[in-house]
Amino acid sequence: MRTPLCDTLGIDAPVVLAPISRGAALAAAVSNAGGLGQFQGSWLSPDGLRETIREARALTARPFAVNLVLEWPQHERLAVLLEEGVRLVSFHWGDPAPYVPAVHAAGGLVLSTVASAEEARQAVAAGVDAVVAQGWEAGGHVRGEVSTLALVPAVVDGVSPVPVIAAGGIADGRTLAAALALGAQAGWVGTRFVATVEAPVHEDYKRRLVGAVETDTLLSTLFDVGWRGAPSRALVNSTVRRWREAGCPPDGSRPGEGEVVARAAEGYEVVRYAADDPLAGMAGEIEAMATYAGQGVALVRDVVPAAAVVRGLVEEARRVLADLAS
Repeated sequence: MRTPLCDTLGIDAPVVLAPISRGAALAAAVSNAGGLGQFQGSWLSPDGLRETIREARALTARPFAVNLVLEWPQHERLAVLLEEGVRLVSFHWGDPAPYVPAVHAAGGLVLSTVASAEEARQAVAAGVDAVVAQGWEAGGHVRGEVSTLALVPAVVDGVSPVPVIAAGGIADGRTLAAALALGAQAGWVGTRFVATVEAPVHEDYKRRLVGAVETDTLLSTLFDVGWRGAPSRALVNSTVRRWREAGCPPDGSRPGEGEVVARAAEGYEVVRYAADDPLAGMAGEIEAMATYAGQGVALVRDVVPAAAVVRGLVEEARRVLADLAS
């Protein structure tokens, strides 16, 4: 199953890993399976970013992307990416215009996440090569308020012939087929890939995803320590319930603020309401942390290798589309 965007990106399947982790292993596994692997570079130091890029390159000879969040200046990290030969860069949460020329000058391509057709048109005017239309049902940090079903065709119509990648709620082959039917040329998949063998998150996090249903998530600004005011979608947990029982008070008067709920293997502490997700090796109240998940979490029923996810998405989508055609 290929789309024109697959040819542009040098991949075999219209499946893009959302930047759900800072590690190279998951990104490499998705790329090796024919999709586009990706990892998050925004919370890595320049040296750490350089090391992770080299690790990914040692694990795969296929293309992979690195994501940068534009809530903060990212010129230094972008320079590292380009110096290390990364030629697929994705941006989120800000104006990509100041960064696009450098990527293009290096012979690279730019993907940019948008939350409306107007934002998509602005991104295309800035020179991006593809836009990621993120519906509000997506997990993790979400800027928009429009569902994937309504957003994707509006963005497709607004920026054609620039390719569009659909994000939000895509967790199996049926939802990938639906995204393609809406005019997208690939699916941007996050939650389903968190529940994989290679995902560098805590095993309790994976188990919670497998046991969750579509009504178990909350979109809020609750987990914003470290990224103030940023809305995100995560599983309802003890921290959320405690906050609700207190009457949903605002930042500054939420119950348990400042409490340490977990410690990372590297030694740093994670406080209640922090934006940190539960990584492998952390200890403490893992359940109380921000366990990011989209509303497609009900479709996540097991923890399997990332290659099996890519294969399953494509095979099921192909069957669905064939059945519709017949």
